[in-house]
Amino acid sequence: MVKKVVFAVVVVSALAIARQRGGDFLQRIPSAAAARPNPYEEQRNAQLAGRKLYARHCAECHGGQREGYGKAPPLAQPLVRDAAPETLFRAITDGSLNRGMPSFAAIPEPQRWQIVTFLKGR
Repeated sequence: MVKKVVFAVVVVSALAIARQRGGDFLQRIPSAAAARPNPYEEQRNAQLAGRKLYARHCAECHGGQREGYGKAPPLAQPLVRDAAPETLFRAITDGSLNRGMPSFAAIPEPQRWQIVTFLKGR
């Protein structure tokens, strides 16, 4: 449960701060990394799996509809949907301790991609 809360707070906080600071957090992801495609892009089953993973790891802070709670920024916004898949993947994987977001590298890579697929879903 603590990991879920921390994960949600980290992603939301990082994205909110990135938006407030001109996207500097997301822009710091190397451009070569941003070109890496999501192996699950537009796959309905991956999006559904990502929804379940989001509920388990993120919804407590970001809300069930990605609307955000308190200090946790909403994830249902263009900044997230329009970000390169690898940028979101790296944000989840690496975190940003300067912004209070821990690394979620312990979540298996396919599951992190499924969360990205869910977040980018329209």
